[in-house]
Amino acid sequence: MKKLIISIFLFISIISSSFGQEVNIKSSFDSSRIYVGDQIKFTITIDKPSNFGLSLPIFKDTLCKNIEIISGPRVDSSAIQNGRIKIIEKYLITSFDSGRYQVKPFFAEAKNEGGMKRFYSDYSILEVMRVKIAPADTASKIFDIIRPYNAPLTFAEVLPWILIITLVGIIAWLAVRFLWKLKKSDSGAETYIPPEPAHVIAFRELEKLKNEELWQKGEVKKYYTTLTEILRRYLENRFRVFSLELTTAETLESLIKTGFKKNGSYNDLKAVLTGADLVKFAKHNPVASENESHFQNSWNFVISTKENETDADLVEEKISVKEGKL
Repeated sequence: MKKLIISIFLFISIISSSFGQEVNIKSSFDSSRIYVGDQIKFTITIDKPSNFGLSLPIFKDTLCKNIEIISGPRVDSSAIQNGRIKIIEKYLITSFDSGRYQVKPFFAEAKNEGGMKRFYSDYSILEVMRVKIAPADTASKIFDIIRPYNAPLTFAEVLPWILIITLVGIIAWLAVRFLWKLKKSDSGAETYIPPEPAHVIAFRELEKLKNEELWQKGEVKKYYTTLTEILRRYLENRFRVFSLELTTAETLESLIKTGFKKNGSYNDLKAVLTGADLVKFAKHNPVASENESHFQNSWNFVISTKENETDADLVEEKISVKEGKL
């Protein structure tokens, strides 16, 4: 009998020594409460000696009834002090049934010649709640009738109307053009009215903009939109740069292609267009001095690039020849 007790004691000692290394396992949800359909993570943390082998089970579809696994596990490990290692497994989970759920302890197994031992985590609790859409007693409050859902228009529905409007516009344009030519042939020779110089138009529009005092009234975006339109029309009339259809970078590049030099006038134009872009697209709120500076730069650009007397004489000569004066 005494030998039997000693043998049992030795057997227990052997098993205990073989599994005597400390293993800590924890499992938990990111939150103890979620609404139906929400997604959170379920994390399992294993702290063990680095030379201690463990067999880790893997969840596939569910943690338990009504708690579904969307993805995972995502495994990460890191070394900690005293020859230990930490392994972290993360699952992305959700639930579509309300209730209070208890996930059984997660366990890892260790096997050797002394037998097998399991290391367990604690229970994990998760409460799944429904969103409260209406009061518990719906008869205590009267709700408005829900309006019909307005389905968005599709391109196929709009296309016939676009074609009809386009066709009507073309017919109207052809009719006006025909009547204009007919009237022109009946009236005889047309008196040619020379267009105003580009700088005259630009100065008149700049004066009008200044008198409107838009930025002083808080209409800063409208002020810069109008200012840049004046400059872009001036570029079109003066240099044949059709800037209204171009970005700032494309406008400056097209202006350089006409032979324009990167001088002070070029820098004034670039400053105005770039500053306007910041206001219109980046919601920049300039101070009063910036608004006045951009206006002055615009005025200086038109002054420094307007037609000189030689250009005006050539234009006048062409007009005179066309009217039969020479």
